[in-house]
Amino acid sequence: MAVSPESNPPHQPPAAAADSGGITAADNLAAALILLAALGRCGLRHLVLCPGSRSAPLAVAASLLEPLGLRLHTAIDERSAAFFALGLGRAEGMPAAVITTSGSAVAQLLPACVEADHGTIPLLLLTADRPGRLKGCGANQSVNQEDFLRPCCRWYGEGPATGLASLAPPDLERLALQAIEHCLGRRGAAAAGAVHLNLPFEEPLHPDRAGLDAVAPLLKRLASPEPAHPVPPMDGGPAPASIPAAASLDPDRPGLVVAGPWRGSRHSWPAYREALVRWQRRSGWPLLADGLSGLRGWSDLEAVAGYDLLLEAAAADLAAPQVLRLGSLPASRRLERWLAGLGGQQVVVSEGDPRPLDPLGAASAQVPQGLATWLAAQGALEEGRPTAASLRLRQTWQRAEAGVQALLDQVLADDGAAASPWSEPALARQLSRLLPPGLPLMLANSSPVRDWESFADPAGPARPLFGFRGASGIDGTLSEACGLAEALGACLLLSGDLALLHDSNGWLWHRQLRGRLTVVVIDNGGGGIFEQLPIRSTAEGGVAFERLFAMPQAVDPLALAAVHGVPGRRLTAPAQLADALRWALEQPLSLLLVATDRQADAALRRRLRTMASQLPAP
Repeated sequence: MAVSPESNPPHQPPAAAADSGGITAADNLAAALILLAALGRCGLRHLVLCPGSRSAPLAVAASLLEPLGLRLHTAIDERSAAFFALGLGRAEGMPAAVITTSGSAVAQLLPACVEADHGTIPLLLLTADRPGRLKGCGANQSVNQEDFLRPCCRWYGEGPATGLASLAPPDLERLALQAIEHCLGRRGAAAAGAVHLNLPFEEPLHPDRAGLDAVAPLLKRLASPEPAHPVPPMDGGPAPASIPAAASLDPDRPGLVVAGPWRGSRHSWPAYREALVRWQRRSGWPLLADGLSGLRGWSDLEAVAGYDLLLEAAAADLAAPQVLRLGSLPASRRLERWLAGLGGQQVVVSEGDPRPLDPLGAASAQVPQGLATWLAAQGALEEGRPTAASLRLRQTWQRAEAGVQALLDQVLADDGAAASPWSEPALARQLSRLLPPGLPLMLANSSPVRDWESFADPAGPARPLFGFRGASGIDGTLSEACGLAEALGACLLLSGDLALLHDSNGWLWHRQLRGRLTVVVIDNGGGGIFEQLPIRSTAEGGVAFERLFAMPQAVDPLALAAVHGVPGRRLTAPAQLADALRWALEQPLSLLLVATDRQADAALRRRLRTMASQLPAP
């Protein structure tokens, strides 16, 4: 029977080994079939399978259930498999399941599990294990895998030590339901996240023809029409009356809205956006929208995008006595410092995540029930209009935003001219204008996501935007993008060269990917983000910056992609981008390579900040 992390006792080695208790390969297969079919009835659509022997019952069951609607993907790399599933889960709002064998394969799931935890992404991890009689006694490939992922999981469940086949069908179905509910945050008012089911299997593991024939009646029953019982995502949460008084803000006084990366479910997005439109219309407050908030480019929302540049001089005219913060903070350190020094009342509203989201220590209250619920507690907003003081503050932000966008147009238009070399800020601005409306975009961590935040054109069309900034790592970048493309039908990934190289096994998805993925890689010869640190020194005896931080690699991304059968093009001038995009977007999977100078780009960013700080006061 499954148990929660709190009630799960530490593993104790058996006093003596026992035999398999008469379990057959058909028994193991039947248990796996019942469990996976139950997960399917709860809404699971995707299974990502990694190779292994101990997991053979799950592998065979997944194959037999594929004709019944479970989509089976295969991957030789467990880390890549988990990030592919993470992309599926982010796009669809339902967990995808990853199946691995026992041992170190389970450890490869940890990076994706960390991201699922911090990014509130549903993810289901099914790991096969040795039975209890083989644990803690020196048996081959027997490790404490039950502990590997526990700190990052919403819930941990396991089969009995005697093997999964020892569970009765109702218990297997209950285990499946618990797993999906915890993945979606329906148990214990937690956010969505990862669930780990550790499933011991007693030998024999591999069914022969007779074993397959033995489960045929069960498979026929599972194929018969049964009502599905999908687990819905979390709704609006508690009633408005449960919102604390300290979370109230006054729409008749000036204030600001700061929207961080969107981490709610896709089901709650419409109500969230509608609530924000209503609040802005009533209050008149400016909206500072992170590049990953998904709130830029909408005609009914007025968003400020250049705040990171505007706050270089920390203009007092932009300050407000109230701040409504939506979700986690944007990536801008300048915005963080400015908010920390504002004083006044700040309220944090998250979409179902009850964990603390206030690293500034400036919030008077945090409301996890979502913006729509918070708004309902504020009263009848339709009865009022923005005050003169609020409109004056909004106009101040509007003038400042117009000034910084005009500056970026002037400087980056010259930088994006046909005869000019590439720059990363100009590339972000060009892409924001050239990409087809509605095309989903994933921004890799480090420089790409920050450049999009500051330099993308806020007048560009709204589109689904994805970033995996929960833990801000570069693990699994390409595999995540493949998962997004699989679920959404198409996607474009903007990545740095090291992030792409770090997940080079992601190219292996090429042969089975159904969606189209275009990869635009910025090859700046190493970790360009570190050029923005003050540690580089050219003086004699200075830090060996290239060796310790930038770490350039002698790998041609185009050649590496070509080895995997992925076509690509090298772009030598900005004028080539539009034609190259038209070509790339027609390919199943393609790579566009843009070479930049990271030192020159770091200098350009500093110059833009200096110029922005010298703009006339709004």
